[in-house]
Amino acid sequence: MDKLKNKTFYTIFSIISLFILVTTIVFNIQSYQKEYNGIKTNLTRMNRMFFETPNKKPIIKDQNDKIIIMDYNFYTFILDRNNNIINQISHNENNFNNEITSKARQIISNNYRSNIRINNLYFSNTSYNFKSGEYLVIVDTSNIRTRLSIILLITCIIIALSELAVYYISKEITKWITNPVEESFSKQKDFIADASHELKTPLAVIMASIDCIETNKKNEKYINNIKSESDRMNNLITKLLDLSKSEKGINKELYSLNNLSKIVEKRVLVFDSLAYEINVTIEQSITKDIKLKCSEQEIDEVVSILIDNAIKHSFKNSVIKVNLYKDKNQIILEITNNGKDIPEDELDKIFERFYRSDKSRNRDSNRYGLGLAIAKNIVNNHNGEIKVFSKNNTTTFRVIFK
Repeated sequence: MDKLKNKTFYTIFSIISLFILVTTIVFNIQSYQKEYNGIKTNLTRMNRMFFETPNKKPIIKDQNDKIIIMDYNFYTFILDRNNNIINQISHNENNFNNEITSKARQIISNNYRSNIRINNLYFSNTSYNFKSGEYLVIVDTSNIRTRLSIILLITCIIIALSELAVYYISKEITKWITNPVEESFSKQKDFIADASHELKTPLAVIMASIDCIETNKKNEKYINNIKSESDRMNNLITKLLDLSKSEKGINKELYSLNNLSKIVEKRVLVFDSLAYEINVTIEQSITKDIKLKCSEQEIDEVVSILIDNAIKHSFKNSVIKVNLYKDKNQIILEITNNGKDIPEDELDKIFERFYRSDKSRNRDSNRYGLGLAIAKNIVNNHNGEIKVFSKNNTTTFRVIFK
């Protein structure tokens, strides 16, 4: 359920955030392009008719004789054939300063052909129109730079504020979308728990009654069948109750600091005799005194499920390796066995409820595909992660606690 909520939240959050980001980027690009085109148009239309209008804002007419008034300052330098400055005109209220004159000389010395150059409006304060042997017009774009920078800053602030709003909106939309699913899922879990409890009592009566029935050769076979199936049903009900309990989890305030090393060692010792019966050896490499804040009972169940699973799926005369160690800020439990590979397309499915890779064999051994689902729920309840790797007849289950 948490995975569904996270996927829904991140999908909604990403879509809305991407829309806001694209919108603001397009707005800034359009603002920049508008200023850029305005400067380019005005520089293109400048000619020597403006040289006779010193200290005045020039008036430019477009192709339709519509007057265009430029709202920024520019300066004109009259050049001789050798590109020496013979006159300079300021078309604004500001007089020339050494910086503008120095900029003009630098432009002239670096250019051999006539051209229009519009520098990056976010970082540069000038653009120019240079015609070799005739004139150089420098436009002061500092006002445009300031204007574009303010627009960029405002849009960044808007994005930051919008992301906060989008976060809370996404949370509410996610809650609204997943509420029906969560309610359905909760009812399903309650049904499994309630049905299992209701079945457990009559099943216990049936099993007790079977033990009291006098058997003879005629009905012995049927009674044995009933007893066998009752045992299977009892095992299934127990697993369903365990699954329901693991899905609900326990109050994390009840977790206590436990010696994980001793828990694992104890489980290995318990399963060692079971492994020996099928010619399988368990080797352990357990770092001493690794502590973990957890439910001892639940962690004990996880270790039991994984070792039992390894024993059931190991080749005869093979070795199961149980490793527990620390890696930086992580506690890692690895259980490796040699057996038939888990198909790659089933690696993500084996933690699903009731999923069984080999259904016929699992049915014969009273396995219902619930153990690994229970283990995953418990690990998730402890903010951990469980993974499986299977290749070259070697399967490793890795549990990581942070």
